[in-house]
Amino acid sequence: MTQERFVKTTLLAALIALSLGGWLLHLRIHPVEKALINLAPCISGIIAIVLVPLLFLKKQTAAYAYVLNGMQVIIGTLLMARFSFLNPPEHLTLAALFLKTTLPDILLLWGKFAVGKALFDLEMFGFTADLPRGGKSYRYPHMGWWWLHLAAISCIYCIGLLLGR
Repeated sequence: MTQERFVKTTLLAALIALSLGGWLLHLRIHPVEKALINLAPCISGIIAIVLVPLLFLKKQTAAYAYVLNGMQVIIGTLLMARFSFLNPPEHLTLAALFLKTTLPDILLLWGKFAVGKALFDLEMFGFTADLPRGGKSYRYPHMGWWWLHLAAISCIYCIGLLLGR
């Protein structure tokens, strides 16, 4: 096994472990049998555990995995942040912010994003250590592209909430 293959295998295992852990945590907090609405994140979790890693296995489908993983992270971030805003801790302190909101869950989700980004970069750009990073920071596949999507989807989500009242 080459070093590149070993790193890719390790990253895939980390992606599966993070996805599985998040899915199990979500099932514990929001069981499907209690509310039908919990079925959507349950299915999304299965997609993250099975489909996304499978798509990362081939260079031809790695871009789909990268975008699907990133969009799941953005949507999960927005929904968990909204949940925390609607259900704030009784006394908002720094400790409560870190321990009694969905912030830890959101941080785990962004760790999953980072693993997916590393897998994508490894697959697309190879394992060359001195390869210079090029391109515009706001264009796909750079992080600026993701920050723009996070902002845009957040705005659209907020407008939808306001118009839905």
